[in-house]
Amino acid sequence: MFYKVNQFPHQNHSQSTPKPRIIRADMDKNCWYRYVALGVFLLWLSACSMSPLWEEPPLPPPVATAQPWSLELSPSGELVIDPVSDVTPAVDPDIANLVTAVSQQQLMGYVQAVESFGTRNTFSATDNPTFGVGAARQWIFNEFQRVGNGRLQVQFQKFPVYYFGYAAEGWNVVATLPGTSGSNDAIVIMAHYDTRPDSAVDGVSLAPGANDNGGGIALLLETARVLSSREWNQTIIFLATAAEEQETQGARRFVQEAFLGGMDVIAAINYDGVGGEVGIPQNIRLFALDMRQSSHGELARYYEYLAGLYVPAFPIQLIDAMDREGRYGDHREFVNAAMPAIRLTQSVENSDLLNSRRDTWSQIDYRYLQQVVQMNVAVVANLAGSPATPEVPLIRAMDEPGQYRLNWTVDPAAAGYVIAFRPVVQERYPTFRYVRAREAGNIALTGFDPGTTYAVSMAALDGNGRVGPFTREVLVEPAVQTASNP
Repeated sequence: MFYKVNQFPHQNHSQSTPKPRIIRADMDKNCWYRYVALGVFLLWLSACSMSPLWEEPPLPPPVATAQPWSLELSPSGELVIDPVSDVTPAVDPDIANLVTAVSQQQLMGYVQAVESFGTRNTFSATDNPTFGVGAARQWIFNEFQRVGNGRLQVQFQKFPVYYFGYAAEGWNVVATLPGTSGSNDAIVIMAHYDTRPDSAVDGVSLAPGANDNGGGIALLLETARVLSSREWNQTIIFLATAAEEQETQGARRFVQEAFLGGMDVIAAINYDGVGGEVGIPQNIRLFALDMRQSSHGELARYYEYLAGLYVPAFPIQLIDAMDREGRYGDHREFVNAAMPAIRLTQSVENSDLLNSRRDTWSQIDYRYLQQVVQMNVAVVANLAGSPATPEVPLIRAMDEPGQYRLNWTVDPAAAGYVIAFRPVVQERYPTFRYVRAREAGNIALTGFDPGTTYAVSMAALDGNGRVGPFTREVLVEPAVQTASNP
């Protein structure tokens, strides 16, 4: 039997509320089997919870992935302590010949040619075959094809330009020297070809722009002429940008398309105002943002070191800044996209020539410009023609303070490696450590200050002394047993 509660309807609160009555109800003698069935069903559910109604297929095993790098995966060779190597950075004879091939006469001819179009202002004529930006960009396109030895792939990159109510179509000229490695890595050398008089939207007045930036365009063309005589591991892009004078819109478009296309820009080098002038100091300024702890600073150090090997009489001033105060250049678009980028410009600028009719080919010091081009050829040839960037090594502090163990996978194409333990307070490379390829991959280096924080990087060397791109720097801090990324 069961019991049910007979609820009374709501009653007046003034009356006493009787207690609910419990009324016995006789079970229907015809429904007893229902409760038996219910019990059987509950027992069945309990059994189902312990064993499935059907056999489930087994889960597939997870897809195999690469094992994380660890000391257990280090090379089987013995640990080499403080290795000594005869494979060191050196002047490669073939690259030295390319450096020597840079011609002052060619450079002068290029500058005179781009100046001859009167103005290259973004808002100047595009349909005149001898005057204005349209004629200038077509000449640059044709010249890349002429000097490219059949290897350069030249194209226009078009984009809209809007500037203070004015509109035009910008055309970058992009000349690509494909690398043989098949990777997405690219080295970008850039210079803007547009000019301006006092007003950035004046497309009628003369704006010869020999040094700003005809010298940069001459550098691109001469470098393309020299480097196109060889094949290189890495792709090299010669980028002549439009609309630099209108807030670097041409460089911005290139960076956007490079990013969307999956291009990995390992170096972007901007040359702007590099023609020199008779009487100025024979050196050049190199600007890099956050010199001590950025990819831009890493590129700056590499540039200074390699240029010093091949053109030692033409020093570089490293400047920890994006650009001159209150000024800008095309490289800023690469910096904004976290691509390693630097700017080079001559040691002293003449403000009287800037954006004026007096900025003509006769004001340029072509010996100065030649040395800038030679540096560029040397640096880019090493970047593009050396073994690939190694894996970032695993770095661990050893029991003895100031000693570190490094493990990495050795590239069969490398003849040796150069290793830099740079104190983070220094801008330039320290004294390098070297190791031959046959002893590489499992080494220990000693003699470091255990109280110093180091930024550690390494690069591969080939048998002729070419130096490849360095790995990204890894910080090794005092009293920390494992290196960490900055």
